[in-house]
Amino acid sequence: MSGPGEASRTGEAGEAARTGEAGEAAFQWLEDSARRRERAGLRRELTPRDATEPGAAGPIDLAGNDYLGLCRHPEVTAAAAEAAREWGAGAGAARLVTGTTRLHEQLELELAAFCGTEAALVFSSGYLANVGALTALCRPGTLIVADAANHASLIDGCRLSGAEVVEVPHGDWTALAKTLETRRQRRATAVVESVFSVDGDLADLPAVHAACRRHGAGLLVDEAHALGVIGVRGEGALTAAGLASAPDTVATLTLSKSLGAQGGAVLGPRRVIEHVLNSARSFLYDTGLAPAATAGALAALRLLSREPWRPTRLRAVAAHLHAGLAAADLPVTPARAAVLSVRAGSAKTALAWRDACRTQGVEVGCFRPPSVPDRHSRLRLTARADLTDGQVEEAVRIIAETHPT
Repeated sequence: MSGPGEASRTGEAGEAARTGEAGEAAFQWLEDSARRRERAGLRRELTPRDATEPGAAGPIDLAGNDYLGLCRHPEVTAAAAEAAREWGAGAGAARLVTGTTRLHEQLELELAAFCGTEAALVFSSGYLANVGALTALCRPGTLIVADAANHASLIDGCRLSGAEVVEVPHGDWTALAKTLETRRQRRATAVVESVFSVDGDLADLPAVHAACRRHGAGLLVDEAHALGVIGVRGEGALTAAGLASAPDTVATLTLSKSLGAQGGAVLGPRRVIEHVLNSARSFLYDTGLAPAATAGALAALRLLSREPWRPTRLRAVAAHLHAGLAAADLPVTPARAAVLSVRAGSAKTALAWRDACRTQGVEVGCFRPPSVPDRHSRLRLTARADLTDGQVEEAVRIIAETHPT
């Protein structure tokens, strides 16, 4: 015969079970969502890679963003290691508190000088640089005219800004100019990538800037895939177009691609950078970029400054990749920068092709919805300055031979 204490415990256990069941119901919808992703070939998972010795044989990497091969350059890694020993593992605070080191200050000075702008401000990622620039410069009552193929970080920055956003068809600069001309808002900003991240095609920056100047609008250009790639020394597309110092133009970029480190930056007129520093929530409330990444990016920038052959070699590798894939009758995009893509049709087809390449020793990117529109899944390839001609030819052979028929 049970006593009152046991009955109480039994009741508590039953209540806990009922509460647990109710808790499970809160996220029951996730199972349906997971099943739909699996059926559509859109499930993603993390694939850890092993460390390899510099120069050791490994997969041919056409998937990463280390365009100039500087991520493991001895000068870059030595600078990062020394900064970690001197300054610690992290910045320790937001930039406006105690998180700004002399390394941050020097990197900003040299980035601005290299790219031809008045000033620069370093963020802890390129994503946060885009969000920060857009939310600081575009407020409710502003019109943003955005290219339909802009990166997710630009899209999110536009949404968070509270501005009215008009998306124009990708690469339709006439539509962009017409939207600026017929707007009701007093303030407006056009937002484009100089090198678009999926297919590697280029924005017509002179045409876009001319439209902005004609209609009194600002221009924000994401140079993530242009720094270290476009221009005589890799200064970026804005510099190549003679627009880096324009008073109505702002650039954003990442330190994680050509510079092989991590972080992002906003560059432009000094008054713009001062406003972003004082207004961008993704700067104000975020811990500063770690000293090791800051020092690594600075060392890579200095290497790029004195070794202009690296962007030249990168573009040659991209052209070599394109020529080989086109000769194999694959639908490859032109080699205008470091990024190329090959259409694969369905998401499942692209995923299977990616896996087949990986099995054969070539790493390629696989872009599926929501990164690209439905039925436009593709392999995304990134050229690297440190690839040999033999590696390029081997990669082309494997991609062609594993092409789904």
